[in-house]
Amino acid sequence: MLSMYPACFYKEENGYSVIFPGLDVATCGENEQDAMEMAVDCLAGYLWDAKHDGETVPDAPKLDEIDLKAVADGVPYESAFVTLVTVDVEEYAKKHFEKAVKKTLTIPAWLNELAIRNGVNFSQTLQDALREQLHVNS
Repeated sequence: MLSMYPACFYKEENGYSVIFPGLDVATCGENEQDAMEMAVDCLAGYLWDAKHDGETVPDAPKLDEIDLKAVADGVPYESAFVTLVTVDVEEYAKKHFEKAVKKTLTIPAWLNELAIRNGVNFSQTLQDALREQLHVNS
């Protein structure tokens, strides 16, 4: 499902600052393209975390009701603009947040042999143990 939220882009000396009014999150980029890519990542991360933490996401403000000067809070706003940032959070998460990484670890040989004999899925066992250790649901 596609999620949309307005973002304010502010041209600064070293690139662009991006602020999501109402979400209390911001990011930046070296140019407009980079800033938009960072904005997509920022929005996806915020919405993903909110969903997994059981938090309610504030309704998006209407584009024509956003005051660039007020949101800027001291940042130059003369060349600022507001645009919608869109992301399919589930698809984005599959590529960026849930991407598997390879880990090398060492266990005693006897434990390895016993686990193999019993058909233990090492990867799943480690994931389960890490979730339990870190108190992560999911």
